[in-house]
Amino acid sequence: MGIMNGIPADVLKMPGGQIITTSIDWILNEGRKNSMWTLTFGIKCCAMEMMAAGAAKYDWSRFGFEVPAASPRRADVMIVAGTVVKKMAPVVKRLYEQMAEPKYVIAMGSCAVSGGPFVYDSYSVVRGVDNVIPVDIYLPGCPPRPEALLDALIKLQQKISSQSIVRK
Repeated sequence: MGIMNGIPADVLKMPGGQIITTSIDWILNEGRKNSMWTLTFGIKCCAMEMMAAGAAKYDWSRFGFEVPAASPRRADVMIVAGTVVKKMAPVVKRLYEQMAEPKYVIAMGSCAVSGGPFVYDSYSVVRGVDNVIPVDIYLPGCPPRPEALLDALIKLQQKISSQSIVRK
């Protein structure tokens, strides 16, 4: 009975059984949000917190975020965790472009969001990964806790639930 609670459907009584009708948007979004594969791009200290979110204590697999994908062609979500420098920016962009549609990006940590404390001491630090690729969820902190990453991933699931396949 648990799966029936979230279905936005009409149940039609027919002789010999019941027919459930729903929208194709709901079916696709449920599949997308409950089987997200992450392309992890851990650069600095935020990568340790990202690894902790996937470890046994927090175990992001419980929420539908499966094992990190080794290839960008299998990934749905790119998590950029740490400082992006100008020499690394083309690599981040290339990996993003190799991901299949629909693709999502989480900027994890103040360095990925805005350049962090290193932006003032170095000419090579990018002032936020959103200058290189589009970002869906910003996760501030230095470094953010694993619980915050799980919350950001759940917010991304909510964003995916509200999407439509119809282009406007």
